Amino acid sequence: MKIVVLVKHVPDAAGDRSFAADLTSDRAAVDGRLSELDEYAVEQALQVVEKAGEGEITFLTMGPASAGEALRKALSMGGDAAVHVVDDALHGSDALATSKVLAAALGKLEWDLVVCGMASTDGTMSVVPAMLSERLGVAGLTLASSLTVDGTSVTIRRDGDDASTTVTASLPLLVSVTDQTGEARYPSFKGIMAAKKKPVTTYTLADLGIEPAQVGLLAAWSAVESATKRPPRQAGVIVTDEGDGGVKLADFLSAGKFI
Repeated sequence: MKIVVLVKHVPDAAGDRSFAADLTSDRAAVDGRLSELDEYAVEQALQVVEKAGEGEITFLTMGPASAGEALRKALSMGGDAAVHVVDDALHGSDALATSKVLAAALGKLEWDLVVCGMASTDGTMSVVPAMLSERLGVAGLTLASSLTVDGTSVTIRRDGDDASTTVTASLPLLVSVTDQTGEARYPSFKGIMAAKKKPVTTYTLADLGIEPAQVGLLAAWSAVESATKRPPRQAGVIVTDEGDGGVKLADFLSAGKFI
C-alpha cells in the first residue's frame, strides 16, 4: 500500500503570533513546527503500514523553504520520502488554492490512501480534506476517531455529540483523522538521524502546471481588511459584599450586557 500524508508547517501556538504588513500571518516572527494535528495523521499512517507489514509512506507539504522542517519532523517519526511544493507565488493562498495545489501534487504521485489531520492549528478551517477528495474524485472519510484498513477496505469511526457513526469505503480514498485516534510517537535519535538521508523532492507551480495567478494572496476568495492587536488586560472590578453583593454583581453583569 502506498500512503501520502499531508503535513503543514505552522507558527508555534505558544509563540506571540502576529500579522505581517500584507495582513497575512507573520511566519518569520515566530518559531514554526509541524502542526500538532498533523502528527496524528502521521501516526495513523505509520500504524497502518506496521499492521500490514508492508507499505510506503510519503509526506507532502506546500509552503516556503522553512516548511521543510515539518517534513523532516515527520520523516524522523517514520516514513520513506517527502515532497515539498515551494514557490514564492504561493504566499497568501487560501484553502481553495491550497487544495488545488495539493491535488496537482498528488496527481504526480502514486497512492492508495491519503491521510490528513482534521485541521491545521493556524487556520483551523477543516475544509481542505473535503475539497481534496472532491478534486481527486475519491471518497472522503473525514473526522475519524479511529481508522482500520483491511485489504482494500477502510473503516472509520466518527464520533458526534450524541452518537458514533461507522463508515466504510474502498481504496483509493482520503481520510482525515482527529486527535482522538491516539497519541503520536516521539521521534527516536535513530529516526532523527535517518530522516536526514531520506529523499525530499521539490515541485514548483510550473512543475504542477498551475499558473501563479491562480494562487496566492491576490487570488484568495476572502481578504483581511484590517487587524488590531488584542488590548492589554485591565484590572478587574472588586465587588465588596455588604449584604448586597449579589445585587452589585448582577448590576455589573447587566451593565456589560452579559445578562
